[in-house]
Amino acid sequence: MTVLRLTFGARTWREGLYALLNLPLALAGFVSAFAGLAVSGALLITFVGLPLMALVLLFLRGFGSLERGRARLLLGQRVPPPDPLRTRDGKAGLLAWIGAVLRNNASWRATAYALVHLPWAIVTFTVMAVVWAGGFGALSYPLWFWALDEKPGINVGDEGGGWVWDNPLEVAMVAAVGLLLLVAGGALIRGMAAVDRALVAALLGPSSAAARVWQLEEDRSVVVDTSAADLRRIERDLHDGAQARLVALAMDLGLAKEKLTQDPEAAARMVDEAHGEIKLALQELRDLARGIHPAVLTDRGLGPALSAVATRCTVPVTIDIDLDQRPAPAIEGIAYFTTSELLQNISKHSNAHHAHLEIWRTHHRLMLQITDDGQGGATPTPNSGLAGLAERLTAVDGLLAIDSPHGGPTTITAELPWRDRDGSAGGRPPGGGLGPR
Repeated sequence: MTVLRLTFGARTWREGLYALLNLPLALAGFVSAFAGLAVSGALLITFVGLPLMALVLLFLRGFGSLERGRARLLLGQRVPPPDPLRTRDGKAGLLAWIGAVLRNNASWRATAYALVHLPWAIVTFTVMAVVWAGGFGALSYPLWFWALDEKPGINVGDEGGGWVWDNPLEVAMVAAVGLLLLVAGGALIRGMAAVDRALVAALLGPSSAAARVWQLEEDRSVVVDTSAADLRRIERDLHDGAQARLVALAMDLGLAKEKLTQDPEAAARMVDEAHGEIKLALQELRDLARGIHPAVLTDRGLGPALSAVATRCTVPVTIDIDLDQRPAPAIEGIAYFTTSELLQNISKHSNAHHAHLEIWRTHHRLMLQITDDGQGGATPTPNSGLAGLAERLTAVDGLLAIDSPHGGPTTITAELPWRDRDGSAGGRPPGGGLGPR
């Protein structure tokens, strides 16, 4: 079945058709690019050179869109479009538009695709012509050989002697050769399609720099959304917690002031109650400040800060921290709040009896791993706490890996970029990454 799929499957037909269409489309693209650049380049000494070159590049961008659509339809290759044209400072006008086209990297990469695709298209068309014409012709030879006045064969010498394919065994051998050619052609088609996919992705998709900019924009939006959510949470906590308590406290003290001369004992009881309310308000403010950035983290580092977090977990937690120096405050804060949220999840959902927290540094990455013996089944479903945590880590070039089979145990590993407190940073090392030490 695999051989039949490779030879006669729908994917083979689509990819073979793509290879056949390569030549006419590549020829049109090559002629457009070569002639357009040659003419517009020669006319650069006149005022029409630059506008003409911009038109040629814009046409080739459209040709690239056509090729991406063909790759999506026949190769199943979904290549995102490149970055759009943008004028500097949002300026309008002909000159701004010409400058945007000429500066755009995608325009020149589409031009490079049109120029380099032709040699490869000649190869793919030739292979397909030989494979399909020869293969299907030989495979169907038993159906039409009898209609020929002169049977094909191999001639030997000038007198016409040789081997003529006309008896049943020889006809079957010709058909077998055709079948073998089609089978080999199926593998060739798959290989040529892989090269075509690579060409389209490399030259007609967004560049690595553009993709990185897009990723940074996405990460920035995640950070902005997270910061806005944190600000709303702080505002809500202040409004519903400490502020409401302080308003009630002010009213109680006002009533106590009025009763001070008429009923000193009642006023004393009210002042005593207000004193208790002040203690509760102070505790709420301390908890709120700890949620923003705990003082123990700033003063003493991750070890003492995480030890304090672990004491608030309803599950016993053992801690193993192996850091020879402190990371940058931002990375330290992210590690702290990541651990705090994971320990809260263990308290609420795991039904575990024990948890183990381990933090270490490997090359230029800060690794954090929490394991518990609970019921497992933790998954980063959309809009869940784990999904939000993964997004926040991704926003700073971090990763979150979750291994939580049903029945447990659960192991969650977070990886953050290491930055020293003086601001120096390192990239992801070869061979470094998620997983236990």
